[in-house]
Amino acid sequence: MADFPQASIPPRPERAIEALGDAFYDVVEPARFPQSILRWRNDCAASEVGLATLSDDEWLARFARFEPLPGSLPAPLALRYHGHQFRQYNPEIGDGRGFLYAQLRDDRDRLMDFGTKGSGRTPWSRFGDGRLTLKGAMRELLATEMLEALGVNTSRTFSIVETGEALDRNDEPSPTRGAVLTRLSHGHIRIGTFQRLAYLREAENMAALTDYCLRHFYGEEGGADAPARLLGHVVDRTSTLAASYMAAGFVHGVLNTDNINVSGESFDYGPWRFAPSWDPGFTAAYFDHAGLYAFARQPEAIHWNCMQLAVALRTISDAPPLIEALERFGDLYPPAVARAILWRLGVSPRGADDLPLVEAIERGLRESDAPIDAFFHDSFGGIIAPCNGDAFAEAREHLAPYAPRKERSHPHWSGPPVSMLIDEVETLWSAIDQRDDWQPLYDKVAAVRGLGEALA
Repeated sequence: MADFPQASIPPRPERAIEALGDAFYDVVEPARFPQSILRWRNDCAASEVGLATLSDDEWLARFARFEPLPGSLPAPLALRYHGHQFRQYNPEIGDGRGFLYAQLRDDRDRLMDFGTKGSGRTPWSRFGDGRLTLKGAMRELLATEMLEALGVNTSRTFSIVETGEALDRNDEPSPTRGAVLTRLSHGHIRIGTFQRLAYLREAENMAALTDYCLRHFYGEEGGADAPARLLGHVVDRTSTLAASYMAAGFVHGVLNTDNINVSGESFDYGPWRFAPSWDPGFTAAYFDHAGLYAFARQPEAIHWNCMQLAVALRTISDAPPLIEALERFGDLYPPAVARAILWRLGVSPRGADDLPLVEAIERGLRESDAPIDAFFHDSFGGIIAPCNGDAFAEAREHLAPYAPRKERSHPHWSGPPVSMLIDEVETLWSAIDQRDDWQPLYDKVAAVRGLGEALA
């Protein structure tokens, strides 16, 4: 096994997940692919975990063949969990087309997971083939890059390798090209991980998992009040996550309990969409007929998921401290959404004045049907231009005393707004699918990163 190449930030491999024991995972073998064509490597993220100096051949050894990272996990682990899927409890799920490949410390000393998508069948694959389409990988890259630019706490697309396979899917033209994706994330412990232990009545494992999450995600040790403290942290982080979705105009699409990470980090992107305008009923998933996870219902959905974590933690905790922690969501969310929207608007918060301003902005967006991305682009720094009917007159009045947090000096502001609407995504895929032309995708990512620099 080769050693790591020298890097300015040396890799620090970890095997922390193994301390939980094999009741939490299954050792699996990665799929063997006919080809390994490197389509995306995130050197920005790689530099934070000491892997930026890997050659392309070394990269493919790790993220196409999944040869063990020295010092980390000796074999991939498919994690076990349950979950509510569209409010229906499912005890038959787990990592069905992915696994935990390795763990490393990043340059902020956080424990980071490498999780895969499309890496082959596992004991939890059920009737699936364990594969990922290349289009699905491309879509996850675009989602994570745009969300990161817009200030959302998200996993990052670390690697995309085309596999040379032709996949059949019933919801898109087939056969279609296959890929394997690796994401870098601050943990892959889901609310559904806790639900599984409650379902199986494994109190000892529940306590161990609670301590693991407090230690590695929140820098705290366990104790008698550990369940309530953990729930409090999750409520805090996920209320902020819900707020950042709204400010970004983002619809995740499948906010099931197995898709909510207890670190508060957004991940696992399937039928996501960015809303063209402030439409509360806008949905991402074609199968979400009831609009359960519609744009404006996402905060309620995430709160409901926190309730399920509280229910699971009742295995090892009395109810009152959990209820107290859970009820904070309603108080935390409004100021969180105010902070997120004012950050994107490019003005500094003022405190008590923030909520009336944000409410006026939301009304203006709803009544005017203005494109969300264009509005925030044109108004960055706190200048809302008059429009027909002037739906933003009230917002403009509230905005008058606010100071810009950053000037419009970045070159991004002299160009057009950067968006990530479905038609743009389809155009990028068409260039790849029809002409194998990847340059439009790479150009789009560069533009999105420019947006992130301008906002940061």
